[in-house]
Amino acid sequence: MDFPRARQLFHLEINQPDNSIDLAKAALYIALEEYPNLETQEYLNALDDMADEVRDRLPAQNYPLRIIQTINRYLYEDLRFAGNDADYYDARNSFLNQVIDRRMGIPISLSLVYLEVAKRIDFPMVGIGMPGHFLIKPDFEEAGIFVDAFNGGEILFTEDCQERISRIYGQTMELQPAFLAAVSPRQLLARMLGNLKAIYLQQQDARRVLRAIEAILLLFPDALGERRDRGILYYQLGRLAEARHDLEVYLRNAPNAPDAPRIRQLLDMLDRDM
Repeated sequence: MDFPRARQLFHLEINQPDNSIDLAKAALYIALEEYPNLETQEYLNALDDMADEVRDRLPAQNYPLRIIQTINRYLYEDLRFAGNDADYYDARNSFLNQVIDRRMGIPISLSLVYLEVAKRIDFPMVGIGMPGHFLIKPDFEEAGIFVDAFNGGEILFTEDCQERISRIYGQTMELQPAFLAAVSPRQLLARMLGNLKAIYLQQQDARRVLRAIEAILLLFPDALGERRDRGILYYQLGRLAEARHDLEVYLRNAPNAPDAPRIRQLLDMLDRDM
């Protein structure tokens, strides 16, 4: 593959069954493209150390709520991890190394830290891809509780999630079962990358937008929306042959998409430019 070393490491990590993907490593390989001097093992060791500290503090009766309370006290009271309300769209909030160093992040990146600590103390948890606000929950049937890693590890019930999502969208929202479904490691990583893509689009940073899209396509090669966006970006960057290929793939697989007429117009412009 003609990829930078960080991208090659990312591809190797995700090119295996979901249950074998090391989320912390994959997230650090995403960060490695932005921070080429990053020592990934240093941050894996930091997560190991956090887990050792939590393990030493666990009560004799390890009920799920007590384990969560112990993790919460350590992460949010001792280490002072916090949600970055002041600068939510700072890209550093989406890079695991920066989240660990600065002890602040957004819901999904703080959830990742929490998931990795919980995994290391043999308390499996899963990510919950609620729209607008990522959550986590213990990975056993009928757990009935969710944890908001962005808000100090606040424990939520289904009713609280209903209220939370309505508040996010500013209107009463019906809580669909899919909103509280567990996400796979690939889905979690794609959501992190999607956040970076949105930030860099806002900043009009084409190079970094392209980097995020390419990583998402490594996770989900059939993601047509990402293929379309990459084609448009290639066109803007003057990479016309690559733009044509991506846009033709998009139209071939989504000929009746709402934006298909616009993409056909773009291909006509490509014909004139090539």
